[in-house]
Amino acid sequence: MDNQNNPLLPEDDDICVTLDFEDGSQKECEILTIFEADGRDYIVLIPTDEDTDDEEEGDIYIYRYHEDEEGNPSLEELQSDQEYELVEARFEALLDELDMEED
Repeated sequence: MDNQNNPLLPEDDDICVTLDFEDGSQKECEILTIFEADGRDYIVLIPTDEDTDDEEEGDIYIYRYHEDEEGNPSLEELQSDQEYELVEARFEALLDELDMEED
């Protein structure tokens, strides 16, 4: 998925997904962006909960992002600390690019 020209999805394109966790809990999240890093696509999600406490403020979720032949999306957890660091660096670079464009 190519989001090079627009690293963050426009605010009017709010797309929400529900994350199901192993403990049975769920969290409603908004898709912030989908981007490529090291040949794979990744998705960044932010919780939409209005009643989060200070500890949770600013939380984001990052997953590998795939679409099957029919276009159905699926998410996969990052497999290593090294992969997380790579993806985090790419995401921060996207945010920096966005900041530079706004200046």
